[in-house]
Amino acid sequence: MKYTEFTGKTVEEAIEKGLEELGLTAENADVRILEEGKKKLFGSVKARVEIAPKDGVEVAAKSEPTQEKSNKTDGERTVEFLEGLFKLLNITACTELVSEDEKVEINVTAANTNSVIGKRGAMLDAIQTLAGAVANTGREEYKRVVVDCENYRENREATLTKLADNLAQKATRLGKKIKLEPMNPYERRIIHAALAEKEGVSTQSEGKEPNRYLVIIPENLEDPTAPAIPARAERNDRRDRGYGNRDRRDRGGRGGMNKKPFNRDRRREAPKGSGATGGTSLKSSNDFFGIFLGNSGNDENK
Repeated sequence: MKYTEFTGKTVEEAIEKGLEELGLTAENADVRILEEGKKKLFGSVKARVEIAPKDGVEVAAKSEPTQEKSNKTDGERTVEFLEGLFKLLNITACTELVSEDEKVEINVTAANTNSVIGKRGAMLDAIQTLAGAVANTGREEYKRVVVDCENYRENREATLTKLADNLAQKATRLGKKIKLEPMNPYERRIIHAALAEKEGVSTQSEGKEPNRYLVIIPENLEDPTAPAIPARAERNDRRDRGYGNRDRRDRGGRGGMNKKPFNRDRRREAPKGSGATGGTSLKSSNDFFGIFLGNSGNDENK
């Protein structure tokens, strides 16, 4: 018997395809299963079977086996992949294909958004990278893939744009370069774009990934050789506005009033009959609120 191999998503599908193509029925065909189909993290493994007619059965003229083609679009395949990924990660989430014209846009709705977004979008960026790899499998031209979770990227872009404007004003006011925290390429592009048309400042990226950061440089830079100050170091910005210059040594109580320094050597003499041998004694009940520790069995001294 001459066996012919057929494939399908499942063994049943592969057998059905083979019987139809060979013009056989299950009763007059000999079937051997080579591999059962199964799903994997990246794609799936097809089922493989071999089919041959039993002795004495004639086979109708057949054409070459046709290769199965997927009717799903790149975006649909990516959504299917993400749904499987979330199941593996035990994340309760729903995916929606928003658009796939110029780019594939997918929105994720999750019971716990932090599990999908992660710290500063790190988890969401990792998911987007995997989604991009799946969507572009077999494509000659790369197609951009954007995965968002409940408008996180839009809100993050608005936050970074506002931050860029504030830091640009600060750099101009101080006449110093300002260094931002390390950011991923996507967030650095947002800062660059926000300040590209702003007069009086320029931006440049420095460092190596994953610690590459962005520096804002004002045109009125006082000392080009001076290192950039961190964006978070508000280092007496108040002094630059004309106040907050009091001597730190004079700060004692509220309103800048001096307070007598505490003298650890000042000790009161222990009351007679208290049994104390030294140290700071308890004040009288008139100006001391606390817990009485002692013999409470004497009603007169309660």
